[in-house]
Amino acid sequence: MVFCFIRNSFARYSVLRRITGAIFFLPLPYSLVEYGFVVQQVNGISMQPTLNPDLSKQRDVVLFDRFSITTLRHYRRGDIVMVRSPYDPKRIYVKRLIALPGDVVETLAPYPQKKVTVPEGHCWIEGDRSMDSEDSNTLGPLPLALIEARLVTVIMPFTRALEWARGWGAQTGTIRSKGIVERVKERKENWSES
Repeated sequence: MVFCFIRNSFARYSVLRRITGAIFFLPLPYSLVEYGFVVQQVNGISMQPTLNPDLSKQRDVVLFDRFSITTLRHYRRGDIVMVRSPYDPKRIYVKRLIALPGDVVETLAPYPQKKVTVPEGHCWIEGDRSMDSEDSNTLGPLPLALIEARLVTVIMPFTRALEWARGWGAQTGTIRSKGIVERVKERKENWSES
């Protein structure tokens, strides 16, 4: 009788321990995805040659850092960012961050003005392949709050991941980024840029 009581108590304790452990650790995966890192497949050709450089059916799978954007609010010109569409919240863009508040941008068609000053709380994004990109040249300046994450590296396909690990893939993007950012006149004081 005593043995049954002890065995049942231990069984209840084991279930209780599992439940409390689950309650304690359950927020961890959510927090990692919401505020840490996220893996995303990049579709489309708007970021060629930096992402999806060839016309094969295999698409780049990339790692994004949410912490530096959502928590630290660390924006840098030239970074590739994941942006939520202002018109369709289910749609996500992967584009290059070109300009920050106060910067003057030389726009491309179909934007109606030749130059635009980015308003406070907004940014200017563009795809590396501007003729095939739905970006700020069609949408206008976007609120900074729509930026969800910044690209860290390509993780698949493995050949592209190795290129990025060695710096070769990122080099292509850096060269393209410098060409785009030359069209931006930064305001005199730096704005959260390192």
